Amino acid sequence: MLPQFLSLLLIAVFFSCSSGKKSFEKGDYDKAVLQAVNRLQKDPNNSKALSTLKHAFKYAEESHLTRIKHLAATSDLYRWEIIIQEYADLNNLNEAVRRCPSCREVVGANELYIEQLAQATQKAAEVRFAQGVKLLAAGDRMSARQAYENFERTEQLVPNFKDAKKQMEDAYWAAVLKVVVEPVEVRRGIYEISNDYFQNKIYEYLQHYERSSFIKFYTPQEVRNKQFVPDQVLTLSFDDFVVGQTYLKEKEQEVKRDSVKISSKDEKDIYSTVKAKYITFEKTISSSGLLDFRVMDWKTKNIVTQEKMPGTFVWQDTWATYKGDDRALTDAQRKMIKRRESPNPPPQTLFVEFTKPIYDQLTGKIRSFYRRY
Repeated sequence: MLPQFLSLLLIAVFFSCSSGKKSFEKGDYDKAVLQAVNRLQKDPNNSKALSTLKHAFKYAEESHLTRIKHLAATSDLYRWEIIIQEYADLNNLNEAVRRCPSCREVVGANELYIEQLAQATQKAAEVRFAQGVKLLAAGDRMSARQAYENFERTEQLVPNFKDAKKQMEDAYWAAVLKVVVEPVEVRRGIYEISNDYFQNKIYEYLQHYERSSFIKFYTPQEVRNKQFVPDQVLTLSFDDFVVGQTYLKEKEQEVKRDSVKISSKDEKDIYSTVKAKYITFEKTISSSGLLDFRVMDWKTKNIVTQEKMPGTFVWQDTWATYKGDDRALTDAQRKMIKRRESPNPPPQTLFVEFTKPIYDQLTGKIRSFYRRY
């Protein structure tokens, strides 16, 4: 880490010590000016930096003003935003020179392009606003979305420009795709299963998703209350699910250990082989389901997209017992026989667990599908 830090420090020192001559020779006049200014702030009498600044500032100013003149004569709709940047770059160079006394002696204290920048900004805002009005009048979602972006840019350029805020809100609602999300259907079968957890997780995700998109998700109740026609219907239903399929596997093995002291006689230890039957149990409870994801166009009733999403959760429990002499067991086997069979998880827990991988698939599908809108 230290060598990398030292190398970055050396690069910074080298840059700060540069007179800007190399940048000037490459035609990067802005960089040459800033490097020369930086050098002269540390060494006001540096002849190389003074010479570089004198020529580089002149060429940099000429370059920016020439580009501004050419841009103003083009038919590029958003040319004023490029011109804004040109004036900003010019002002940046002038500000740098103003903070350096020896630099001002070489190129003078030029006036900043404040008025020109303000005029260009105003024109850029007018163009964006007019384009937004034109796009919004087109009457389709994609044009409304572009209109929103233009009104948003108008506000960035000139805050409170005309009624851009209201127009932006109108454009947003004209661009929004309204989707009613049907409650998740669950066929309960023999168990009383609640899908509240899964349902709430989905609604939570959809609320988060719509904050950064032109999609609004509604419940059927909201649609009825607000009395509007949605664009699409998103339906989620479990075609089938199985909770709590239980499998029990039993395995028995003979274990033995040689040279185990079993008794003593006449002050002599007696050793023999001890044996036991070691029995292990493995209980597996499998739960799985298949979610049907479907989006339907409200007007045409056509299926826009449909996909089946599977999910599985497997719960396992192991324990053991033995018959015979426990001295034949290993330490790991002794530890295992102390375990007892665990109670089965409730069906509701198993249902929630197998829906988790389905949730991951579902959110991925929603992201990829609604990215196009």
